[in-house]
Formats: sequence, C-alpha cells, structure tokens
Amino acid sequence: MDECRHTRDIGKVTPSALGCEECLKSGSKWVHLRLCRTCGHVGCCDDSPNRHATKHFHATKHPIIEGYDPPEGWAWCYVDEVFVDLGDDVTPQNGPIPRFV
Repeated sequence: MDECRHTRDIGKVTPSALGCEECLKSGSKWVHLRLCRTCGHVGCCDDSPNRHATKHFHATKHPIIEGYDPPEGWAWCYVDEVFVDLGDDVTPQNGPIPRFV
C-alpha cells in the first residue's frame, strides 16, 4: 500500500481567497480548486488552464493539497504521489466560491 510520509505537514489553514488567487487577479477561469494545507494558498487544479496549485507546489515545495471545491475529504501529496483520506479534517469554505467553467 502506498503511504504518505508528509501527513505530519497537514495543518489547519485559512484559505487565502474565495477562488484561485492567481486566476482571480488575472481574470482566468478554473475547473476545481485545491488548498495548500501548509499555508492556505488556494490554487486551481491540473484540469484548469493555468494549474496554479501545482505551480505553487513547485515554487514552495509544500507537499499536501486538499480538494477544496467543495471540501471533498481527500488530499494529494505531490512528493509521494498518493491520495490521503482527510476524514473529518476538511477546511471549511469562507464563503461562496464563484464558478468559472
């Protein structure tokens, strides 16, 4: 069974925006949102044109993102390339998330 060595890095965070930070600034569209569980950065998923969550990982090396639109109960570790079941440890949304696709 694949295991994540970074579950200790999953923190309680405050989401940085009501949508993908970079897409909101540039007027771009996203498909789904991902939340960095190290710092709270909200970025768009890899199905989105700009893939801001993955770009955030490459820039910061923060390993764990949460499926955030809506909170989905899972996380992904970029380093170990495995899903992590968050159970009840999901991050609530701060308000309504605009839809862009």
